[in-house]
This record gives sequence, C-alpha cells and structure tokens, in this order.
Amino acid sequence: MILMVALAVEVTLGIVFRTLGRSLVWYDEVASVLLAWLTFYGSALASVRRGHIGCPEVVDQLPPQAKRWVTLFSQVLVLAFFALLGWVGASILPILATDALVSLPWVPMSFVQSVIPVSAALILLAESLNLIDLLRHKGVAVDPLAEGLH
Repeated sequence: MILMVALAVEVTLGIVFRTLGRSLVWYDEVASVLLAWLTFYGSALASVRRGHIGCPEVVDQLPPQAKRWVTLFSQVLVLAFFALLGWVGASILPILATDALVSLPWVPMSFVQSVIPVSAALILLAESLNLIDLLRHKGVAVDPLAEGLH
C-alpha cells in the first residue's frame, strides 16, 4: 500500500512540475524503481494470499491422486525458481555496489536491486508454508478463502 501511494504521489508530482515547466530530473527513474518494487513485493503478497494465477479448470479434471501430484510438482517448481532467482539476485548485488541511479547518484543500485532477493525470499517463505499446508492436508491445497487463511 505504501509503495502504491508513493508511486501515485511521485507520478502526480512529476505531472504537476512538468506542467509548470519545471520537470523533475529524477521523476522517470524513481517511478520505474517504485513500479518494479510494487511488482516484486506485490507478487510476494499474492503468494501469501495464494492469489497467483493457476489453471484450476485443467487440474480439476484430473483424478484426486494425479491432482495432488501435479500440485506438488507445481509447488516444487515454484520453490526451485524463486530459490534460483534469490540466489542470482543476491549474487549480483556486490557487482552493483559501485553503481548508483543516474538521476540520484546517492542511491546505490544495489539498494534498488535488493528487491529481487528480498522478494524471492518472501515468496519462498510463503510458498514453503503453502507446501507444508498441502502436505499436511493430504489433498489438494486448501482454499485460503474457504479456510479463513487470508
């Protein structure tokens, strides 16, 4: 919510200042960073709420045992992808340690890009909890809305 408000305020300020003929030099770059952060952290929140896109129409056509294995396989793939993303994202931060934003040279690029490993870790945590829940219930993943887990 904070990132969305910050992005809305920043874009509004950019429009106002551009209209007044006094464009903010940092407007575009900061808006891009805020949008990326909003996307990554929003994805982590969607993982917590189990709100990512799926293909329930396809999976629901499978027999219960196949449905369980497809769901487990899907969870393992998601965990593997975000583990890799987090690892690569963290390994890139030292490389970016000497870079900074062009329009705001006091903002290190490693800080800007830290959203990648941090959001990957948050998604890994959320998806691990989803996997534990799936294994504990010995069925297909529990609907978070039906179970009051949201």
